[in-house]
Amino acid sequence: MIYDIIGDIHGQADKLIGLLTKLGYQFNGEFFVAPPNQQAIFIGDLVDRGSKQLATLNIVFNMIDNQQALAVMGNHEYNALAYATPDPRDPNEYLRSHEPKHTLQHQAFLGEVGFGTDLHYFWLERFYELPLWLELEQACFVHACWDTHAMSVLKPHLTDDNKLTKKALQLSSYKSTAEFSALERVLKGVEIRLPDGVYFFDKEQNQRKNIRVQWWLSQLSNQPIHQIARATQSDLASVPIDALSETVDFELTTKKPIFVGHYWLVDTPNVLSEQVVCVDYSAGGSGFLTAYRFDTNNPILSADNFVQFQPS
Repeated sequence: MIYDIIGDIHGQADKLIGLLTKLGYQFNGEFFVAPPNQQAIFIGDLVDRGSKQLATLNIVFNMIDNQQALAVMGNHEYNALAYATPDPRDPNEYLRSHEPKHTLQHQAFLGEVGFGTDLHYFWLERFYELPLWLELEQACFVHACWDTHAMSVLKPHLTDDNKLTKKALQLSSYKSTAEFSALERVLKGVEIRLPDGVYFFDKEQNQRKNIRVQWWLSQLSNQPIHQIARATQSDLASVPIDALSETVDFELTTKKPIFVGHYWLVDTPNVLSEQVVCVDYSAGGSGFLTAYRFDTNNPILSADNFVQFQPS
């Protein structure tokens, strides 16, 4: 079996059509059909940013409905659910606040569906169909981080096939809960606190006092932050070169290959480690939409298995 693991699309339907075509999928007038013994797996973040939100969603979910694809949830689908769900503690508020930066993040999606419309609620219900992670016999698939401890915290509140429930959405939206921290790990990755007084501004100009780390490395605790951070050089400019991480509570407990998105990588695609592959190469912006062709009969991870598309 060949799985084509496709990175964060972010409403870039033209890139998606081009990549599927390059991978050998054919449109039959209703949905894209995979070549024999082949299936797509979408790694989340289908929405926000791009100019063709509904076109992207229709392509992806038509493939899912016709057994041509699987998919997992990204943090942007999760955020869309929380943004639209009233907070039971205060019916005048939502689980994700409507402050300007959050509204701006969802602007492309909301601009096409309209907030509170039947179309909006239709797609929110479809987002609930996306599992937070997917484990097959040959490999693991999750948007940001394969953290089995975090998964065990979330599992009692999910469906049997690891999909969000309304209760799970509520619990994981409250910052004081263990479920919030667990959800952050699974959909956003492992972060560490920066030294006191140190911060940086992310690509959306939000101030950050935590920084993501490369959880796929063998050593994370008491390591130079500059060596383990998953960040740009400009992000790290304010971090002292000799600053060390504290103890990082993370353990990779599976030997299977793991596929993720989320990390807005650039340059020539390569595997992150002998076990971990990221397929997000900034397609939501100016980057290439990227897939990794995983052949279960030849599971050794290699840079040769990446396929990319960018409209000319």
